[in-house]
Amino acid sequence: MEIINSSWRARDFKFALFDFDGTISLIREGWQNIMIPMMIEIIRGTQTNETPQSITEIVSRFVSELTGRQTIYQMIRLAEEVRKRGVEPETPLIYKKRFHSRLNAHIAARITGLEKGAISPERLLVPGCLEFLNALKTHGLTLYLASGTDLKDVERELRLLGIAKFFGHHVYGALDNYQDFSKERIVQKIIRDSGGSSNNLIGFGDGYVETQCIKNAGGLAVGVASNEANPNGAIDESKRCTLIRSGADIIIPNFQDSGTLLNHIIG
Repeated sequence: MEIINSSWRARDFKFALFDFDGTISLIREGWQNIMIPMMIEIIRGTQTNETPQSITEIVSRFVSELTGRQTIYQMIRLAEEVRKRGVEPETPLIYKKRFHSRLNAHIAARITGLEKGAISPERLLVPGCLEFLNALKTHGLTLYLASGTDLKDVERELRLLGIAKFFGHHVYGALDNYQDFSKERIVQKIIRDSGGSSNNLIGFGDGYVETQCIKNAGGLAVGVASNEANPNGAIDESKRCTLIRSGADIIIPNFQDSGTLLNHIIG
C-alpha cells in the first residue's frame, strides 16, 4: 500500500463504490490488447501518412484517459479520429459491436469455464477482493458497483464470480441509451443517499474516470493498480501513474493486505 495523499484521515465510511473490470474482475483481462490494435487498424485504413508509432501513441493515450467510461465513448473518439483524417467513419455503435465481437471471442473460454465449474471464481477475481468485500459488509458499508461495461454483461459476470450478493440492486453499467448512465451520476446518487455528505464515501478503481469522480465529489479514492496478467505479481506501473495523475489518495496492487488497508481507511 502506497499513501499518496498523507493529509487524509480515517473516517466513518458508509458507502463504497467499486469499478468492475481490473478492480474486482479479471474476466476481461487483455481487453486493451483487443481494442487498441482494432483502432490502430481502422485509423491506418484512412491511408494517413502518420507512422504506426504515432498512431499507437494517440490511441493508447485516449483509451487510457477514457478507461472507466462506457465503451461507446472510446468508440466516439475513434470516429472523431477517423473523421479528422478526411474519411467518413462508421457509427460508434458499429465500432463498439466490432470490438465486442473480438473481445467476446477472447474471453469465451473464461466464461464457459466459470459456467461449467472448470474455472474457480477465485482465479478470475483480483486477489483478496472477496475477503475485502466481506470485511466492508461486516463493517456495515453499503456497496455500489459502476462499470463502463454493458450492464447485462456485468450482472452475468457478477453472478458467475459469486459476488452479486455484495452489491444487491446497487449495480450500474453501460446502457444502450448511453446518456442515461455515467459514474458521475452514480456518485451523486450515493451522496444523495447519504444525506448530502461525501465524507462517508470511498471509491475503488483502476482507471482515471472513477478516481477523478470520487475526488471531485470529495470522497477518498483508492487506486487499484492491478497487474491483470499477473495479479499476484508486481504493481502495474502504467496504472499507478494514471491513478496518481487522476488524484488517488492511496495506491494498492490488489486486496491481499486487506487488514492493513482497513486499518488505514477505517481505523
